[in-house]
Amino acid sequence: MTSPARRRQLEQQQYEMERLVIVEDEEDERNGGPSENTQTQKLMHCCVPYLGIVLATVSSLFFSLCSVIVKILVDIHPMELATCRFVGVLLPAIPILIYRQEDPFPRGSRLALIARCFVGTTGLMLSFYAFRHMPLADASVVVFSVPVFVAVFARIFLKEPCGVFHMVTIFLTLIGVMLITRPPMLFGSSAELEDEYSMWGAIAAFSATIFGANAYVLLRALKRLHFSVIMANFGSFAIFQTVLVTFLLGELCIPRCGRDRLLVVALALFSFGGQILLTVALQIEQAGPVALARTADIVFAFIWQVMFFGEVPNKYSISGAILVTSSVLLTGLRKWLIALPEEAPLRQALWVLTR
Repeated sequence: MTSPARRRQLEQQQYEMERLVIVEDEEDERNGGPSENTQTQKLMHCCVPYLGIVLATVSSLFFSLCSVIVKILVDIHPMELATCRFVGVLLPAIPILIYRQEDPFPRGSRLALIARCFVGTTGLMLSFYAFRHMPLADASVVVFSVPVFVAVFARIFLKEPCGVFHMVTIFLTLIGVMLITRPPMLFGSSAELEDEYSMWGAIAAFSATIFGANAYVLLRALKRLHFSVIMANFGSFAIFQTVLVTFLLGELCIPRCGRDRLLVVALALFSFGGQILLTVALQIEQAGPVALARTADIVFAFIWQVMFFGEVPNKYSISGAILVTSSVLLTGLRKWLIALPEEAPLRQALWVLTR
């Protein structure tokens, strides 16, 4: 027998799912039917059910390689490297935008586009700073705990439910972040913690997480737009913002010939590939499974940290990574379960995650 509380919970979840479908149908009706982009997304999802997850995983590989390059190029300021990354985002997006004859700044989405550009740019600048001044795996774990905090901002801006499950995962994530960053007020001082840059790197990593969570929410709000529109606006705004910040810091420079310039080009190429794959993945797949696949970035970061930099994570970093990664995996799994039919065996077996 199903308890009254359980029945009310199931009815609430069903209501939320029906509400999302109704909102999408009403939006299509106001726009004279589903857009070409929306129809393509639905067709791709039906033909290749796990395409979004595959694209998100490959994007994680590309982004993790970007973080390796940022850490290697110690003679170039992280803010200037952010500029190089956004050049790689903008230049290939322009011909795609022109070929498709898309409106580069569509009416009705302008405010959301500007907001997405600002939070995305700021988040990436902060994450680059964290990659430079923290162990690669530690910075990656903190930065990519984004999906856990998406629930908070989705509740604020999209009115999505945020219950006990989200509070528990956020709490576990915060504990994991504290184990990774090891603030002196809790762990005492040590040679590692006395490094001022390391502490500022930890602050930058956590701040990047907050901005990144908002970027996820805004991308979902812009899912009707073609990825070339989002990337062209993102790249243009970001280049202006990063150049301005780098100039104000007095850190503008020309990369040295040889390895440095090749790595800068590789950074731009990996950035563009990762950004396209992530944007398309979020448009054709729900945020939960995409967040699940994006945890691969943490695995790649640990591999690269040992392979390229010879840094073996300590017990605090490993414990924190386990907590954060578990929270992200559970968050993605919950999103997936809620999207399944109520009678699905997997959903019934893991019903506790849907509370």
